[in-house]
Amino acid sequence: MLPEIGHFPYMSGKPPISPHSAFGQVLRKYRLAAGMSQEQLGLESGVQRNFISLIETGQNQPTITTIFKLASAMEIRPSKLIAETERLSE
Repeated sequence: MLPEIGHFPYMSGKPPISPHSAFGQVLRKYRLAAGMSQEQLGLESGVQRNFISLIETGQNQPTITTIFKLASAMEIRPSKLIAETERLSE
């Protein structure tokens, strides 16, 4: 059931997405911007390719250590991934 008009808990006009789904979208965006395949990101970060796929599709959640490994492999700060995830899931 949809909330009544004027009672939406979000302001963007779009329903919020879960943090793990948002993180997956952000990870994919930055991976592609870095010109990396899931395989390449896996090799550079030491994270299995299939786990990266599960993260990107929102089916699994990374640990803080995994977030740091992925960010390092893409040469970005982990806080950048988290900040954008937070923005998407508000």
